[in-house]
Amino acid sequence: MGFDYQAYEKECAAVREINALHLSGFEKWLENCGLSAKTVERHVSNVDFYINDYLCYYDARDVQQGCYSADSFLGDWFIRKAPSSCTAIKSFAASFKKFYAYLLAVNVVEPRDYDALCRDIKDGLPDWLAAMRRYDDMLDGLCDDDQDDFF
Repeated sequence: MGFDYQAYEKECAAVREINALHLSGFEKWLENCGLSAKTVERHVSNVDFYINDYLCYYDARDVQQGCYSADSFLGDWFIRKAPSSCTAIKSFAASFKKFYAYLLAVNVVEPRDYDALCRDIKDGLPDWLAAMRRYDDMLDGLCDDDQDDFF
C-alpha cells in the first residue's frame, strides 16, 4: 500500500482552512495589543509559514501539535530548507510565543502545551543559534573552496 497523496492533500486543505481562522484572529489580537502594522505582519507571516508550510510538510498537523514541533523546525528544518539566519530564528521564536499565547487565550491550546512550547524555546534557542552558525560556516567553507575552481 502506497502513500495516498490525495488524502494527504485533503487533510492539509482542512487544516489550512482552520489555520486561516486562527491567523485572522491572531492578527486582530496583535492589532488590539497595539503593535505596529509592520510587526503584526511579520508575526502573522512567520506563523503562517510555520503552520501552513512546515506543519503540513510531512503530515497534516494542526496548531495544537505545533506546540511540540518548534525544536525540529527552528533547530533543523528551517535552517536547511528556508532562507534563515540567527535573526530570523529569534523572530520566529518570538512569533510562536505570541501566537500560542493567543491560542491559549482563546482556549485552543492547554496551559501545559503553551508552557512546553515556551520551555522548548527557552532551552532550545542557544542550540538553534549555534546550529545556524555552524550551517553558515559550512556554507561559507563550501563557497570558499569552490571559488578556486573559477580562476
